Amino acid sequence: MRLPEADIAIIDRAAALRGRSRTDFVREAAVRAAEDVLMEALPIRMSPTGFKAFVAALSRPASAVPEMMELFRRSAPWETGGSGNES
Repeated sequence: MRLPEADIAIIDRAAALRGRSRTDFVREAAVRAAEDVLMEALPIRMSPTGFKAFVAALSRPASAVPEMMELFRRSAPWETGGSGNES
């Protein structure tokens, strides 16, 4: 693969930060990108029974998850300057 020197330099800097070779860094990034594209393009298959259960689950009224409600009540650490436990 032929790349401009500027691209090679940035790849080398990133690979060095990860403690990896250029080849290993580029291979891993390319494989990850390929997996993302394939996951976007592949259809999800399920049995008719599974699909009915899926639609039924989506059709039920939403219910609160106590743990999530607790998280939503907390202030974000960057808003309070603390640990996020302040209310």
